[in-house]
Amino acid sequence: MTPVRAVEGKAIPFGRANVDTDIIIPAKWLKTISREGLGRGAFETVRAEPGNVFDDPAYVGAPILIAGENFGCGSSREHAAWALADLGIKAVIAPSYSDIFSGNAFKNGLLAIELPRAAIDRLMEVAKTDPISIDLEHQTVTTRFQDRFTFEIDPFRKHCLLNGLDEVGLTLAMEKQIAGFEQKRELETPWL
Repeated sequence: MTPVRAVEGKAIPFGRANVDTDIIIPAKWLKTISREGLGRGAFETVRAEPGNVFDDPAYVGAPILIAGENFGCGSSREHAAWALADLGIKAVIAPSYSDIFSGNAFKNGLLAIELPRAAIDRLMEVAKTDPISIDLEHQTVTTRFQDRFTFEIDPFRKHCLLNGLDEVGLTLAMEKQIAGFEQKRELETPWL
């Protein structure tokens, strides 16, 4: 997993509440185990709407998505985090998330930031014209207009994101301890 320290750039001012995983990536796109190519299906139903922000040239390549309350609700679908990442999204800022989506986002290196509604409203306005900066180490979201919003994040998740550690990376970081345990176990229980 790629370490996440800072995310800067344009933000997609989506803002909708109760966006479920079927809106993020429709079920017909779940026939793959690959993470690649899912960005094409991301927000497919929203993209069918005229004037949607996802097809606005002003937001092409934007690494931040600003969403509404209860983002990622609905079915457990790791493909939702994969689709966002394939779309180029590195961070989502919303007032709240589904627990399952939040966990899937973290496990896939996607930063899910919770901010109060007033902060979301301000960032939605800023995103229409200017970039937004996220500093994970200092847990801040800032704008060039001196807006500064702090966010909470679980210390373990922060450590993993800053160091690019997914579940495999965490295990590999313990390689010496695992080898030591296996050697000791082999001596103590050679019949196993």
